[in-house]
Amino acid sequence: MTGTYVLVIDLERATTLEVGALGSIEFEAGVYAYVGTAFGPGGFARVDRHAELARGDRETRHWHIDYLLGCSEASLERAVFFPGEDSECALARTLPGERVPGFGASDCDCLGHLLESPSVEVLLEAAQDAGGSLDPDEPTSDVTGPER
Repeated sequence: MTGTYVLVIDLERATTLEVGALGSIEFEAGVYAYVGTAFGPGGFARVDRHAELARGDRETRHWHIDYLLGCSEASLERAVFFPGEDSECALARTLPGERVPGFGASDCDCLGHLLESPSVEVLLEAAQDAGGSLDPDEPTSDVTGPER
């Protein structure tokens, strides 16, 4: 299955990372939302790849988000799926939070596809309101908070 997804990331403490061509970026501790698309041959398997990197089971970094997921201070909390939707830029503009300039948006005119968000709960509620699901095989789902 293909579509757009949102990764919900908790950054335990502030850190500075070298992020590919973007260079050095300072991240505050908190919750971040990354909006991406998975329209290649593997579809939402891209989210599994991101999760492997976040767990330390993979080292190779291809996308901006891989630099953040690969740091020891970050944990991937949840993924929200938008099956069949090609709405990466529109979704990044509607989710709550401050954009990280240029992050994840090297192939479009958006300010950025990474947002520093108020909380996991606020982010999940906004993603649900936008039509997201916690299960990539279901078009919608009740999102009441993070499962751990």
